[in-house]
Amino acid sequence: MENFKLYTPTEVVFGRGVEENTGETAAKYGRKALLVFGKGSVIKSGLLERVEKSLAAAGLEYKEFGGAKPNPTLAHAEEGIKEALLFGADIIIGIGGGSAIDTAKAIAHGTANKDQNLWELWTKKVPLTKSLPVGAVLTIAAAGSEMSDSAVLTNEAIGKKAGINTDFNRCRFAIVNPELGMTLPKNQLSAGVTDICMHTMERYFIPGIKCDMTDEIAEGLLRTVIKNGKIIVENPSDYDAMCEVFWASSLSHNNLTEVGRGKDFSVHKLGHALSARYDSTHGASLSAVWGSWAKELYLGATDRFARFARKVWNVTEEDDTKAALEGIEKTVDFFRSIGMPTSIKELGVNPTDEDLKALSLDATMNDTVKLSRIRPLDAAAVEKIYRDALG
Repeated sequence: MENFKLYTPTEVVFGRGVEENTGETAAKYGRKALLVFGKGSVIKSGLLERVEKSLAAAGLEYKEFGGAKPNPTLAHAEEGIKEALLFGADIIIGIGGGSAIDTAKAIAHGTANKDQNLWELWTKKVPLTKSLPVGAVLTIAAAGSEMSDSAVLTNEAIGKKAGINTDFNRCRFAIVNPELGMTLPKNQLSAGVTDICMHTMERYFIPGIKCDMTDEIAEGLLRTVIKNGKIIVENPSDYDAMCEVFWASSLSHNNLTEVGRGKDFSVHKLGHALSARYDSTHGASLSAVWGSWAKELYLGATDRFARFARKVWNVTEEDDTKAALEGIEKTVDFFRSIGMPTSIKELGVNPTDEDLKALSLDATMNDTVKLSRIRPLDAAAVEKIYRDALG
């Protein structure tokens, strides 16, 4: 087991109707809240009104800032920073899914560092040493941003998508009512389930480290998501199943499933390049390439893939190589069964040879970064994975 630090300071308020507690919870951390949300579904559903009523009852002032995009952008976050500064916000609250919450995190960093360029902070050219407190009112189980130390932005001007990991990304609180997921479209639920699985698997397939406790947590989480993910996609009104998926979403990305083992996130690098170039849904970009990634690398971590197959998918094959392949196929079949793409062409795009080369350079930062802790992948190896994933 490797040395580790686990820091999960987020106060989670979970259950039916808990958005009514937003005000009393937020009042611990600020008095003037910028409310960050997407295209208006939180308005139509009445959620925004309920949150604002709760904030007002607790004596907080608030200002709305809508328009967060599914792949949150640098330009929109910069607009939010201007609004936060004009309003004098001392807390930023993201209302929605990962996009709204990641945008809120970016605005918090930029507002606290108003004399710095946000992209330079984001890409660590300038150190991030302070931020404003961030809260989350979650509407979809997917990104896990409500408890994670990560956030992602797309710089549309240069066509690059980048993430930043910092303890300043940790939300001070997360308001989690699983009922809010019941009105989501099927494709959003499926993409969310996929993202939860990916956040766990990106920490799992790392060879050469004995870490049974963390493995058992990860495997149990995956079994829970697979079982209940199928249920909510077909019957989103199943509250108990929705609770399991929402809670798994938070635990999958708060670093619990990486303690003692660490993380890889090479599939996310592949997916980020796709979604930045084609604006594809995050979860869909991951499921489109995962099978090809796994088949390219499993021989370098056969024991891990075989354990995954047996513990998560109940594979009984005794030969590790055959078991590993069976587990990969069952995972791809699961993504397909909940309506997720399992090839790049199923994303609705048809990249050329030049596009594939460009994607591989995007994923590897112009071939300066090797991906994967199983076997280092340069741009040429990444291009092969993309090509194998075409479908």
